[in-house]
Amino acid sequence: MNEHAKQIAKDVSIVGGATLVSRILGFFRDVILASVLGAGVYADAFYVALRLPNMLRRLFAEGSMTMAFVPVFSNLRETEGDQAAFAMARSALVWLLGILSAVTALAIFFADPVTRLIAPGFASKPELFALTVDLVRIVFPYIIQISAVALCMGVLNSMGHFLAPALATSELNTAIILGAGVAWVFGLDPAYTLAWSVLAGGFGQWSMQQPWMRKYGFRWRGPFRLKDPGVIKMAKLMIPTTFGAAVYQLNILLGTLLASYLPVGSVSYLYYADRLVQFPLGIFGVAIGTVALPSLSRLATGGRMEEYTSTLAASLRLTLFISLPSTAGLIALAHPMVAVLFGRGAFSPEAEAATSAALVAFTVGLPAFACVRPLFSAYYALSDTKTPAVTAAVCLAAYAATGYGLMGSMGHVGLALATSVSSWLNVLILWFMLRKKIGPFFPLDKTLAVSLGLSLCIGAAAYALSGFPVLSLVLILPLAAAYMAVSALFGVEEARMATGLAKRLVPRRFHKKTS
Repeated sequence: MNEHAKQIAKDVSIVGGATLVSRILGFFRDVILASVLGAGVYADAFYVALRLPNMLRRLFAEGSMTMAFVPVFSNLRETEGDQAAFAMARSALVWLLGILSAVTALAIFFADPVTRLIAPGFASKPELFALTVDLVRIVFPYIIQISAVALCMGVLNSMGHFLAPALATSELNTAIILGAGVAWVFGLDPAYTLAWSVLAGGFGQWSMQQPWMRKYGFRWRGPFRLKDPGVIKMAKLMIPTTFGAAVYQLNILLGTLLASYLPVGSVSYLYYADRLVQFPLGIFGVAIGTVALPSLSRLATGGRMEEYTSTLAASLRLTLFISLPSTAGLIALAHPMVAVLFGRGAFSPEAEAATSAALVAFTVGLPAFACVRPLFSAYYALSDTKTPAVTAAVCLAAYAATGYGLMGSMGHVGLALATSVSSWLNVLILWFMLRKKIGPFFPLDKTLAVSLGLSLCIGAAAYALSGFPVLSLVLILPLAAAYMAVSALFGVEEARMATGLAKRLVPRRFHKKTS
């Protein structure tokens, strides 16, 4: 493993640790929301309204904005210095604020047709439809906030700082949790209060990153150009990049549209199941893609293709090393996990069963979801944005056909399964096309064999414990530790690196006490 790959692993531990904090807060948030909103009319309205800003959050903060911005910004820093790169970032913000403010104004004015577009099945349910329209109007401005946050994320990531952008996502969860508390204490309508909390969270995400921006010498006051060449190049990259990075989110959005024709609660079942899948995916899958992009971009720009190939292979090995046991554990513990986390208050036993079935269907695609981001980074580092976009179009069509075909017999579970099928198709096409472009880049080595074998053991052990819901969840960490330890005994380098990184995260004071 080369030095770039080792640095990626270290940075992944930073991003993953920060994201873990956010995901834990997210779970706490979802537990509260499941208890307050359940899986009925209010929940469906809130989650449909939240779907647009959530999609934009993942699409921009974890997708096209960063992928298009980072290579351009990094190249400017290398060739013209920090001040030229900073001027380009200011110019990009001016354009973002102008365009997105106009889009937001139109969306607020035309909230009725926007709601019909994303959830046409709600039109036959007047109370649900009217509530959703109101919530869409409230939360849509979050798109402006999260786009500005994504720009800050790109600046900091390009300069080698990953902690603040990863921690910033926790601000949204914190704001929604506080909003739920305010609604409960003062007897306010929870759906409306939570919608306003989304905007408060967006402001918090922006504010958290500003001290770090200043630390690296960046100021928003300074020169900018409306016709900045870097912004023009970024815009050209973003057009195909946006669609290419959006295939999973577009699947979810299309799934929401199709689910709106299913019985009430279907949208919520898919939302809660997706949240559980996003836990390992957000901690490691997105983290690896995020930290790999700057390294791959520098190597590709410098023509160091041997290092580029080995760094990409190491990123994919680390992705599969983590995602395979996560997949096995989530499938085996789907029902006890949903029951323990959400099974209270307005969340009925029927909702538990429906959500856990969707979770299994989503989890089948978890390794594919995780591998897509490093593969996209590999293409974008080579300035190839067309291939991911074409692949995304093919996979979106595959999802639409599969989802429509399965929802009649399997309901919302068919829509979740269709997401997994299309994501695996996405990975296979990207893999094959990249191999044609750069040659073999991922040998079937010991890491993959050990990961597959041990993941099956993890799944069997977890399934055996699934009859004891609380105990099975408590034993997740010991099972993960056993997986790491046995992998290290087999000489898997990823396990040894993960163990070493975990030790670095433990305070030295603790080591002294235990030594």
